Amino acid sequence: MRLVLFDIDGTLLSAGGSGRRAINAAFEEFFGWSVPAGYWFDGKTDRQIVRELMRAEGHDDADIDGHMDAVLARYLVYLGKALVDPAHPPRLYPGVAVLLEGLEARDDVVVGLLTGNVQPGAHAKLSAVGLDPARFVIGAFGSDHEQRPELPHVAQRRARETLGLDVAGPAMVVIGDTPDDIACSRGIGARAIAVATGRFSPTELKAHSPSAVFRDLSDTEQVMAAIMGDTGRDGADA
Repeated sequence: MRLVLFDIDGTLLSAGGSGRRAINAAFEEFFGWSVPAGYWFDGKTDRQIVRELMRAEGHDDADIDGHMDAVLARYLVYLGKALVDPAHPPRLYPGVAVLLEGLEARDDVVVGLLTGNVQPGAHAKLSAVGLDPARFVIGAFGSDHEQRPELPHVAQRRARETLGLDVAGPAMVVIGDTPDDIACSRGIGARAIAVATGRFSPTELKAHSPSAVFRDLSDTEQVMAAIMGDTGRDGADA
């Protein structure tokens, strides 16, 4: 049995910058300042993003903890509005729909999420591109832990508690678009598959030694082979 865990932003879809606009609006509402233009969200959890940005503005951790839930609640309100902005429509990436259908048709795969988004934000983004969040049977979210390396353990525990499946680390596959997605798989012994539909190029991702690298997920046969452990297939140039 394989537990296949997808990142969302930059991997399954582009949210059209809605997350950045929403968190920016929340910070402007609470504190009167904006997210610096050079700050990157890629690979981080929502809670990590809030903490790093508030620390940079001089807030201590006690103050950050006191504001965290309220800031994220307002972020979710603004996110809902940003996702329906016709000027910045979210979009599903090539190959995702067919790949998900292929995985769901197998009886030796459980499809899930491993994302830095808090759970309501993850579900909102998926719904915005026509993906039913319920298709992802197991989920590990930024609302479960602030640090991404802890999320594979959350997914493994949920598979055991909700499905009765004891999935060993090597039977887990993390699919994402950043070096942090690759790195988070290592603590549990999972395999990582990188896809260059986000900010990082295939060459940059390959430098972090994932099991395979793809330009996008449109070559279903090759991606499926990598997921199922056919290590003879290297998707770096796909």
